[in-house]
Amino acid sequence: MIISLIFIGISMLVSLRLKSKFREYINVPTSSGLTGKQVAEKMLRENGVSGVQVVSVDGFLSDHYDPANKTVNLSPEVYSGANVAAAAVAAHECGHAVQHARAYPWLSMRSRLVPAVQISSSLVQWVLLGGILLINVFPALLLGGIVLFGVTTVFSLITLPVEFDASRRALAWLDNTNLMQRDEHDKAKDALWWAAMTYVVAAVASVVTLLQYILIYAGVRNRD
Repeated sequence: MIISLIFIGISMLVSLRLKSKFREYINVPTSSGLTGKQVAEKMLRENGVSGVQVVSVDGFLSDHYDPANKTVNLSPEVYSGANVAAAAVAAHECGHAVQHARAYPWLSMRSRLVPAVQISSSLVQWVLLGGILLINVFPALLLGGIVLFGVTTVFSLITLPVEFDASRRALAWLDNTNLMQRDEHDKAKDALWWAAMTYVVAAVASVVTLLQYILIYAGVRNRD
């Protein structure tokens, strides 16, 4: 419980730091003057990615790439903003579109796991709760919960190279196209680094939690 609370606290701090960085860099205009939408369209075009639409979606930091319908979905601040934060986020999401077009193996693997993760996520908390409550009577239930949680943990780990690679592609492209001056590029890199840290914390927390459940199950088995 203490370890879980520690990771919840770390996750909240990283999330607050990310939002703080976003609000800071959204007030730093880019020398190119391009909006997030224009940056995204330019990156897709120059990477030879066709058939992908850039659209605006509601929400704060709701930006994502949807491989199912091939859309780069940008929040209003990113879609219309001509600033460092908007350019960095738009380029990052286009990094995922480039991964998709290039059949990046880690993205393909993550996509194949999505159906299993959706099922696991809907069941895991109830199975784990039942497994803990009935651990002395029906320990196999906890084992089932561990397997389900393991699926979501693997998904979190696979997400890490996907996110870091998308940021790498985004920053390399921004640098090569000279859309940003050096100080703007450094700020974009900083923003994307904090975004990546949210995934790192989530993955580490998932691994630690999984190990906790495994140790609980192992303890019961050893008593038998």
